Amino acid sequence: MKIDVVYATADAQDCVALELPEAATAADAIRRSGLVAAWKLDLAGLAFAVRGRVVAADARLADGDRIELLRPVSVDPKDVRRRRAARRSRRKTAATGTPAANR
Repeated sequence: MKIDVVYATADAQDCVALELPEAATAADAIRRSGLVAAWKLDLAGLAFAVRGRVVAADARLADGDRIELLRPVSVDPKDVRRRRAARRSRRKTAATGTPAANR
């Protein structure tokens, strides 16, 4: 069966096409791809997704699957949204001269 293994950063994307036996798992594909060594990744810190869903390393693959190596989240998305909202509030206050709560 044909499988693609993908690793992407903000600057680059690396995709490896593999031919694997029918009983192959995500871990088999990741080992054979060579991406962990090429990008000097910590396999313990990675998660894997097939068709946009996180899977375990022992998940069985089907022909045509695309395995994505997912990087760990470095910032809590909720914190990012809170900071963005606070910046917007400060900009509105500065533009109108009145606090956002008094409008």
